[in-house]
Amino acid sequence: MVTILSESGQHAVIGAEASGEALWCPAREAHAATGWEAKPEGFCQGPTCVPIPAGREQEFIRDGHINVAALWRHLGQPVLHSDRGDVWILARGAGERRAALASLDAPDFALPDLADRVHRLSDYRGRKVLLVTWASW
Repeated sequence: MVTILSESGQHAVIGAEASGEALWCPAREAHAATGWEAKPEGFCQGPTCVPIPAGREQEFIRDGHINVAALWRHLGQPVLHSDRGDVWILARGAGERRAALASLDAPDFALPDLADRVHRLSDYRGRKVLLVTWASW
């Protein structure tokens, strides 16, 4: 088992295999951990698709497995892993984070209210929202 840490959280990926700088994950697990899915037009996340470089398909897709590390590098994002290859970090690049901070848009998140209804920040885009937080520490 391999643990992938990304912006979307921590994912325990069963059936993943680390080999040097490559991380081969079953396609379904790769999609769950990264949000990117292999399609005939390339790797897609929602309506956004990134083509696989011609002649390099075997670097990215093999026997129903996706090389998640190669995909992440192809997207121009940093990849780190432990010496044993059991923990991988799929990060966002500094330029992307800088642009997000400059936009002053809060990242989307979802939380339940007291009646257990889930509210997403994106549901309130374009409207003023007051966020109140509290911590016991």
